[in-house]
Amino acid sequence: MTTDSLVNLVLLFFAYAFLGWCIEVTLKYFQFHRFINRGFLTGPWLPIYGSGASLITVVIKGLAPLEFSAGTTFIVSFFLCGFLEYMTSYVLEKRFHARWWDYSQKPMNLHGRVWIGNLVLFGLGGVVIVDLINPLLLRLSAHMSFPLREIMALSLSAVFVADYVTSHFVLKLVKTSVERSEADDTEAISKEVRLLLSNRSIFHRRFAEAYPEVVYKTERIAKRMEEIQVEMERLRQEAEARVIQMRHEVAENLEPTRSVKNEIIEKQDALIGLLYREEDASPEMQKLKGEIESKKAVLHKRRGLFPKL
Repeated sequence: MTTDSLVNLVLLFFAYAFLGWCIEVTLKYFQFHRFINRGFLTGPWLPIYGSGASLITVVIKGLAPLEFSAGTTFIVSFFLCGFLEYMTSYVLEKRFHARWWDYSQKPMNLHGRVWIGNLVLFGLGGVVIVDLINPLLLRLSAHMSFPLREIMALSLSAVFVADYVTSHFVLKLVKTSVERSEADDTEAISKEVRLLLSNRSIFHRRFAEAYPEVVYKTERIAKRMEEIQVEMERLRQEAEARVIQMRHEVAENLEPTRSVKNEIIEKQDALIGLLYREEDASPEMQKLKGEIESKKAVLHKRRGLFPKL
């Protein structure tokens, strides 16, 4: 990659990071009816948007000699940005004990980190980026001299690094606060963190407002949630076993007496057939069996005359 291409890529990163910030701020304004400076950084940029757009640009450019179409761009953007969002969520949660976004209630989600709706938007967004926005931005960049673009890229990078360092200390404070919290649930931890940040500098207060829906999870709370899930599963299995037992009891109580008697007689006949052998039977046994057969013949005759009996 040439120096000129690298500078253009850096400028594209910041352009899309700013565009993503604008989108997030607008969406949250409609949701909460107030301005919320989204993101981990103080400046008007969201690196995940800039990273996604830059990766799409690089990958599609690399694939261009082999395959170049809107369908290819859609598929690449679908999986690439989905992977980026999933890994970002995973790393941030492991590092700072917090779930910054959660799609668990959305259809076709993966561990609550990504869901099909966003993935489709990523795919469509990739097509718009490659086919519409990139050509426009690159034409605009072509009207600027290379030194000017280089200065812009270096200046934005310097401010970005300074912003990252400042925000890193804020996040470190959040992490320490979460780890030291003695609260028993995520809502209580969130209140503690917001109270802690609200009493500090504007950078800390901004971060407290950036993610009003953040869910903090300590190891202790995670372990407790696992124990609750295990207990709920045990209770569910016990309830299912009890329902099955009750069904059997009800079925036994509702079975007609005549059916029970007939079943007993049939089983007795089967037992007699297994135990009784004519050649070994004593006179008393032969007499008893004859009486049983005689009574059975009477029953069969009665059933023929009175079927309902």
